[in-house]
Amino acid sequence: MMRQDAESANNDLLTRAFRDFDQAATVLQQSYDALTTRLQQMDLELAQTNASLREHLRETEDMRAHLTAVLESLDTGVIVADSHDVVVRCNHSTEQLLGVSQTHLKGRLATDVLADIRKDHDEYPLVLPSGVTIALTQTDLTDEAGNLTGKLVLIHDVTRIRQLEDRLQRRNRLEAMGQMVGSIAHEIRNPLGSVELFASMLRKDLRAQPQLRAYAEHISMAVHSMDRLLSNLLVYTRPDCSKLRWQDTERLLREVLTLASHAISQAAISVRCDVDPLVPQLWCDGSKMKQVLLNLVLNAVQAMPEGGVLTLAAALVPGHMHGRTAVQLTVTDTGIGIPAEVQSRVFDPFFTTKDDGTGLGLAIVHALVEAHHGRVDVVSSPGRGTSFVITLPQERPEPTAPPLAAAACARQAGAHDHSLTVAKEEMSE
Repeated sequence: MMRQDAESANNDLLTRAFRDFDQAATVLQQSYDALTTRLQQMDLELAQTNASLREHLRETEDMRAHLTAVLESLDTGVIVADSHDVVVRCNHSTEQLLGVSQTHLKGRLATDVLADIRKDHDEYPLVLPSGVTIALTQTDLTDEAGNLTGKLVLIHDVTRIRQLEDRLQRRNRLEAMGQMVGSIAHEIRNPLGSVELFASMLRKDLRAQPQLRAYAEHISMAVHSMDRLLSNLLVYTRPDCSKLRWQDTERLLREVLTLASHAISQAAISVRCDVDPLVPQLWCDGSKMKQVLLNLVLNAVQAMPEGGVLTLAAALVPGHMHGRTAVQLTVTDTGIGIPAEVQSRVFDPFFTTKDDGTGLGLAIVHALVEAHHGRVDVVSSPGRGTSFVITLPQERPEPTAPPLAAAACARQAGAHDHSLTVAKEEMSE
């Protein structure tokens, strides 16, 4: 009996053990299934996170490439320095404006770079040795907490803006001078006519006295010289370019060279004439444009006393004048050049660097070109030569009101108009 009870107890214990094992196995299976499910979820979340990170990385890379492309395409030079003032980045425009490679700039202190740029410059904006005019702006870079993280330096090319400002100032200055000159010419010509009248009467009365008659002739010569000067003044204040026609470009340039041949032959000057086949004709007043080009050619000859090369060129410049096609006429010499400090004044009336000059030649050139709805610019390097560039519209321009200075002078001097014949020797001043 006792043996049966022992076996029964062992069976019960074994049964409970199997039951506990089954329960533990079930729990383990459930835990394993739950863990497998969680791992699957984590794998899915990790895959989603990785995909999101890859997308974010791609977007970041695209943005970096886009910002780099934008930075490199800017006309403004950009220099980026870190919190220690060390240059870490700059763009291609910086290289072009400063004439220094990026590898030379990177690693330097931004303060030293700016000091080199400002060196030997007392005026602002700064004019670089290349002739480019720049303006500098600096900005501190900070993080969200306001802590300094670096410095941003912008180098702006303001050459075109400076040229437009100079051109506007010149136009305003010339307009004011034109009004004054018109008044002066009007006031002088009335008594000048009386002087000429009395001088001619004296010549007649002094026929029997040659010595005294010579004095009267000197008076008449001085009066004629003054009249030519006044004629030049009136050409400047009231440029008449009403005879606009299509002119053969090469013929026009050749005729100018023919008129200047005597002056050219006095020095060892080589002449070149380069006409673009795309510019067979010019829309201009032929006589006035010859007058303009002749003045510039004579000036070029005078700038090469030891000889050199004189070049006349005509070229087509698409979209150069407010999007319209334009023609550029260029007179270039290899002479002494014009000092940089006086280049902005060469078109001012009465400004001259010549001992015997009147300072009206280039002023008249400017006025006649303006009357053609064009513009004239000077590019010169002392010791290397000078180019005067005339830009004219190729199409017929729309008629516009006359300039204020010309209109004012027309009212003041119109009743006393004389023949506006300009002597070659005076035009070349």
